[in-house]
Amino acid sequence: MNVFRLAGDLSHLLAIIILLLKIWKTRSCAGISGKSQILFAIVYLSRYLDLFTTFISVYNTFMKFVFVVSSLGTLYLMYLKFRATYDHNHDSFRIEFLLVPCVVLALLINHDFTVLEVLWTFSIYLESVAILPQLFLVSKTGEAESITSHYLFALGSYRALYILNWIYRYVAESHYDLIAIIAGIVQTILYCDFFYLYITKVLKGKKLQLPA
Repeated sequence: MNVFRLAGDLSHLLAIIILLLKIWKTRSCAGISGKSQILFAIVYLSRYLDLFTTFISVYNTFMKFVFVVSSLGTLYLMYLKFRATYDHNHDSFRIEFLLVPCVVLALLINHDFTVLEVLWTFSIYLESVAILPQLFLVSKTGEAESITSHYLFALGSYRALYILNWIYRYVAESHYDLIAIIAGIVQTILYCDFFYLYITKVLKGKKLQLPA
């Protein structure tokens, strides 16, 4: 554990809290991609299958539990409780175009060809592109509410902070994981345009608009 990983985890947790509060308080999931939330749920479920079999620390177990439960809770709110507010028409990204390549990559490029290791690798690859349906939805509708923008910024910051965590671990511990690093860099790059618009518009009180 180091300050960059802790900050990254807290940023990730903040993103989840912002999303859930947005849906619950407004009683609406407008502007949120259900496709992205499905992908994130798959990420957490495939990565944390060891939740009840491997204990590392109370912190580690707590965070895994929170990510799994919150992702399933988000799907419940979007597809059941507030289903009428979900924008099916604009949330049209074909997630199979992300799932299939990630499965193939995980089978071909992994650290160890075991079930848990392949699933972990798959989750890393999938997480790097899971936000694409959300960015596609924002681009298709042409704008995003401020609260949705804050959610996306917190989520993108989590991965950017994890890159600093990996740099720190390489310098301090001579430890590195190329699969996680490359996937994390890809994920951060996907947020670059959004980060720029967030800083130049949202923080100045303007509504975020992405080019279609």
